[in-house]
Amino acid sequence: MAVSHGKRPTLPTSSKRKSAEELAAEASTRRHVFGRKKGKTLRSRHANLMETLFPKVSISLENPAIEPKTLFETAVADVWLEIGFGGGEHLSWQAQNNLHVGILGCEPFINGVAKLVSEIDTYGLKNVRIHADDARFLLEKLTPQSLARTFILYPDPWPKQDQKKRRFVNAETLGLISAAMKSGGELRVASDIPDYVNWTLKHIAAHNALGKSQFIWQNKDLSECRARPDDWPQTRYEQKALRENRVPAYLSFIHQS
Repeated sequence: MAVSHGKRPTLPTSSKRKSAEELAAEASTRRHVFGRKKGKTLRSRHANLMETLFPKVSISLENPAIEPKTLFETAVADVWLEIGFGGGEHLSWQAQNNLHVGILGCEPFINGVAKLVSEIDTYGLKNVRIHADDARFLLEKLTPQSLARTFILYPDPWPKQDQKKRRFVNAETLGLISAAMKSGGELRVASDIPDYVNWTLKHIAAHNALGKSQFIWQNKDLSECRARPDDWPQTRYEQKALRENRVPAYLSFIHQS
């Protein structure tokens, strides 16, 4: 989800874990998050899990630096990050099919967070941790070169000209992602909006031109980006896009630092 460039947050001093509702309320005072933070009233099961299970899988930002492998109770070989996981279908699938990988998910929309928490409960997932807020707060805390893969799937396109500054893919976020990613790690971006695809490629090129690190596009051109990879599960949003004749592009970049 796209966000504006506000002031850095003042971190809480209390060691008590906060609920998703409290995190969402705090976010509104620290950095503006465009789009909805909460929709319909949570179902009773989801509401209960947000009170009982969510605190156990939520990520605390109180430490000055976070080594992501230490967030999991059992050892993981690598750590992946999904930014804006929506309803969590993709993240849940990846977690179920990559039990050796720890997966971090960022999503400020509480209803989406509740759906993922429900998936964690249903499938007994031990390799998922959640940051229910702006992804930049977490990226700023991750130890350098700690992520092996990052997903940005169907980010809000903010199509109007005066809204484009809200788009998540920009110089700042690419710099934060680059700092957190291992050399040889993969950045995956998907969008069904041609302008956002071109926007992403343009900003990747601008990042690479700085010469500090590179995101190397793994496709020769956009015609090679239309087939969904086997390990890239389809989400409900993607199904809706296809029904409405919007063809997604699946972009893959290898990070070199």
